[in-house]
Amino acid sequence: MGALAGLLKELGHDVSGSDVSFDPPMGPALAAWGIRCLSGFRAEHLDPRPDLVVIGNVCRPDNVEARAAIDGGLPHTHIAGALQRFVLSQAAPLVVAGTHGKTTTTALAAWLLDRTGFDPGFLIGGLPKGFAQSFRAPKPARRLAAPDRPRRTPFVIEGDEYDTAFFEKTAKFLHYSPEVAIITSIEHDHVDIYPTLDAYLTAFARFVALVPESGLIVANGADEHVVRVVEKNARAQVAWFALAGEETHGVPPHWLAAPAGNDDGGQAFDLYAGGVACGRLALTLPGRHNLKNAVAALGAAAQGFGARLADLGPALASFPGVKRRQDLIGTPRGVLVYDDFAHHPTAVRETLSALRTRHPSARLVVAFEARSATACRRMHQAEYAESFDLADEILFPPLGRTNLPPAEALDLAELVSDLRARGKAARQLPSPDAIVAHVAASAEPGNVVALLSNGAFGGIHEKLVAELERAPIAPG
Repeated sequence: MGALAGLLKELGHDVSGSDVSFDPPMGPALAAWGIRCLSGFRAEHLDPRPDLVVIGNVCRPDNVEARAAIDGGLPHTHIAGALQRFVLSQAAPLVVAGTHGKTTTTALAAWLLDRTGFDPGFLIGGLPKGFAQSFRAPKPARRLAAPDRPRRTPFVIEGDEYDTAFFEKTAKFLHYSPEVAIITSIEHDHVDIYPTLDAYLTAFARFVALVPESGLIVANGADEHVVRVVEKNARAQVAWFALAGEETHGVPPHWLAAPAGNDDGGQAFDLYAGGVACGRLALTLPGRHNLKNAVAALGAAAQGFGARLADLGPALASFPGVKRRQDLIGTPRGVLVYDDFAHHPTAVRETLSALRTRHPSARLVVAFEARSATACRRMHQAEYAESFDLADEILFPPLGRTNLPPAEALDLAELVSDLRARGKAARQLPSPDAIVAHVAASAEPGNVVALLSNGAFGGIHEKLVAELERAPIAPG
């Protein structure tokens, strides 16, 4: 919502917004963009009468300001409706959907199109390091798309499958009118919205069917759910992508990457398009999952908008990454502290694999906060025990949600027991502050500490770096 407010202001609108607080970093950013920040939710915030009220999905049906807008007959919508009205209808939407990798792939696609002269607009769920902010209005295109695939100026957006608002319980990405779509993966998530896998697959099926016959779908051929959903529902041309050696479930990958070694934290790979070798490229990010994200973004930029591969290679090599995705936030006294958004078992496993590739012999300590509706539930109990295999020590604070019945909740005591049975040092601690104290007392130079959470994690990031700076650390 904050990024949307900034985008609407950039488009020339007068914007105000209500919230219970305006904490850093978004609060100061909103003020710097010239947006009026109104404390609390009150009906009087709607006076003078606005032309449109955008209601976020954190608002419940009894929110006093949302209620006053709706009951008072004010024009209102949700974030997806506002984007469709003010941006997407005038651009060529490139929508990045999937359970995993959306933020990084969206940032990659925006970066590639920007660096190859397409001046895309974008709205990214995370904070891309290469741009001043996470949004930008589309500018007039300076370069024509491929003659056989004419397109308007691209607008790259993260296609969230979560719902829009309490008054319209539909997935956000169903409102984004994709002309080009990327589908990174499909694995059951957001169980508070999609209680069954079939319900989750249905949302993606509806999204796939939205891409017109003139459009393009760049889809992960190594993901069985993606293949099944796309093959059954796609009207548009489909370009499959994969890594060399992956099972592609009967579909031929048009975009294929063959890993060619790691160097300085990044990785090199050979790219093939339609079976034709396109040369060796470099990616600054580690991990096979990031390589797949890059191949998807390359395919969308080249095949969807006509970017030249000769230009895309140098652009990819300069991609600086996204905050909170294997983000090295400090090296206090020689301890490397990373922040990452991973919270689903698959994301945890891939993140730790990438960190292990970057630091093959380091002691890897992981602090994991289960906070999302899916992570806090028992549905992935067994998968979590396996997802930490590459870690040496795993630390858990209490669950981020306390309102779940015990039979439904992730059992941290059982998880710790299972991890110990797999030969791992694992323990529950009463708070993020207790994790800080434990790590600060036991860390040695050269250790790697990964902080995994999709939330603020009790401010653990700044606290740990500060405490490690103060703590006496014995030589390793």
